[in-house]
Amino acid sequence: MTRMPHPPSPFLVSLLLIICVAAPGFAAAKKSKAKTAAPAKSAKSAKADKKSKADRGRDSKTAARKPSARETRAERAAAKREERAERGRGGKLSKRERLAQARREEAARRAEAARRAEAARRAEIARQAAIARQRAFDKAIRDEVQTNILRDDATGEDPEVRRVAVQALGYHAASVVVMNPRTGQVYTIVNQEWGVRRGFKPCSTIKLITGLAGVVEGVIDPLIENASYSSNRMNLTDALAYSHNGYFQQVGRRVGFDRMSSYARQLGYGERTGINHVNEYAGRVPLFKNDVGMLRMSSHGDDFEVTPLQLATLASVFGNGGTLLTPHLPRTPQEAARFKTEVRRQLNIPQESLRRMLPGMIGSVNYGTGRKAQDSQQTIAGKTGTCIGAQGVWDGSFTSYAPVEDPQLAIAVIGRGPDARHGFPASVAGQIYRALAYRFGKTNGKPSLRLTPEMLAPRPKVDPNALADTEGQEDSDGGDENATAEDANGSSRSTSDGLKRVLLPVETRPTGVTTRPSNAPVAVPSKGTQPPSSDVRPRRVLSNTP
Repeated sequence: MTRMPHPPSPFLVSLLLIICVAAPGFAAAKKSKAKTAAPAKSAKSAKADKKSKADRGRDSKTAARKPSARETRAERAAAKREERAERGRGGKLSKRERLAQARREEAARRAEAARRAEAARRAEIARQAAIARQRAFDKAIRDEVQTNILRDDATGEDPEVRRVAVQALGYHAASVVVMNPRTGQVYTIVNQEWGVRRGFKPCSTIKLITGLAGVVEGVIDPLIENASYSSNRMNLTDALAYSHNGYFQQVGRRVGFDRMSSYARQLGYGERTGINHVNEYAGRVPLFKNDVGMLRMSSHGDDFEVTPLQLATLASVFGNGGTLLTPHLPRTPQEAARFKTEVRRQLNIPQESLRRMLPGMIGSVNYGTGRKAQDSQQTIAGKTGTCIGAQGVWDGSFTSYAPVEDPQLAIAVIGRGPDARHGFPASVAGQIYRALAYRFGKTNGKPSLRLTPEMLAPRPKVDPNALADTEGQEDSDGGDENATAEDANGSSRSTSDGLKRVLLPVETRPTGVTTRPSNAPVAVPSKGTQPPSSDVRPRRVLSNTP
């Protein structure tokens, strides 16, 4: 049976007819729309199309152009440099390259040497300028002293004593006072402008007042000190002899400001001595100090000012047994014949306290900081002082009396600037004692103090090589500590120890210590430790010199 195909659907026939009729209309509409949109192209689009065509043409020309000779050489040089660098990192350089490198290194060395030479030249110029300024200052201050000496009124002075004192002083910046510690008679004052009318910082000579106040007030206990020798702890004698700063700072702090100031005023500080010279300076005593200020006040004499004449009267107090005298210069032979001792005040200080101070003062001259004043023919008691005073200039002092068994002379020397250090004041006093020993070195009378061989010939109880924080390392409270100083031979030296200063904590003081001292004994730490001090400076002290 044959299968007949189905007739087409009427729907499909209709769809085909519609497409055939509508196709020509769609084509005509599209063509008309294209013609209408063509004129709408903007001038900007046309310009962009034109530019892109020009760029394409230029790029094609550039790509076609050959590089110039200069560009080629630059590229080759860059390639060679890169090749040499690569070869230097991983391979050997050629001979030419090694020579070039050596020339560059030599040029660098020469440039560095020239730079260093220029720096050294400038440093040397600065050093020479500093030395020249220091020499000019030294000369100016010494010339000032020589001018003052020429203006001195020597009427009534002992001519021999003055001649010896002037000769011992020489061309140096200092003042010298020589007097009788028993009567107060002044034999000579060399450089009277400084000796009577100008004040100086007492430096370590203030330790005589600090130590005496500590003994009288019971701060320094002799029994405790005597028992401490076995542990190498310092006692009063060695503290005075070696001028130990920390020891006296502890003593002064425990005595207190009020009591310390009271002893200073009793011993003549802050008031005129009453000498028959015009325009005498009264000196100065500080009005107030806190705990930290008390440390340096007790060891360095901060804010004190004294005259050489006041230092001589201070030494006379120890020489005559506790009497503060009025120094006097007899102007005529008749006045000298009728001379009478004038007492300013009799100090309420036990003789035993004065004797406690004596071995340390003798030890200072025999084996301590005042060894340059030593005289083999007589026993001398004294105390040195060295520190930076007013305007950053060094002050150096030495106060003393001799012979200890029968005091005949009291000598005080204060130097300034170049002649304040290295024991110069003690050296001047020693020359005077030795030159006048034939006249004043005899023990004609009975000693006023009961002296024992231990007092007259003390020996150190501590190892001097273990000491630190002593007067030789004093610095101080002003000035440029890195400035150079010029000694008598013209060589430059530093005025500073160069060590860092450390402010250590201070123990809290109980209420009322400034007016009522503590009775606790002073105990200085043994080797390797430092007492509480405002400045700590290690120093090696030379061993005992016979």
